[in-house]
Amino acid sequence: MNRVELSGRLTKKPVISYSQNGSSVARFSLAVDRTVKRGDNWEHEADFIPCVCFGKKAEFVEKYFDKGDFAIVTGNIKTGSYDDKDGVRHYTTDVWAENIEFGGSKSDNAKNTSGSQANVDNDGFMNIPDCIDEEVPFN
Repeated sequence: MNRVELSGRLTKKPVISYSQNGSSVARFSLAVDRTVKRGDNWEHEADFIPCVCFGKKAEFVEKYFDKGDFAIVTGNIKTGSYDDKDGVRHYTTDVWAENIEFGGSKSDNAKNTSGSQANVDNDGFMNIPDCIDEEVPFN
């Protein structure tokens, strides 16, 4: 099964082009966090995943997404190759996005609803004060 689910930030504004038959094609790249262990420490790294979508989805991405926006993408991996003008073969790997959802913009994640700075760790989760003794509402 070839299925991909990614969440990350757009590295720049999506680039839209049009195929010979007039269909819209949007290309963008997602910076997706990955945690790796180096010695005794865990460090954060990012993979930069090229994505492409077509038609109405491409127009939607161009209109509503910008650099730094957090997006959730589902789709599949498509590989290919082509020969350039010098006859050199190049290999490609893209995520063909079937669904793209908003995950919030960079500014949305930096502030809470009152407009003040949220108490957020580097992993993106809000810190819960130790004084809260209520049980978690789920298992």
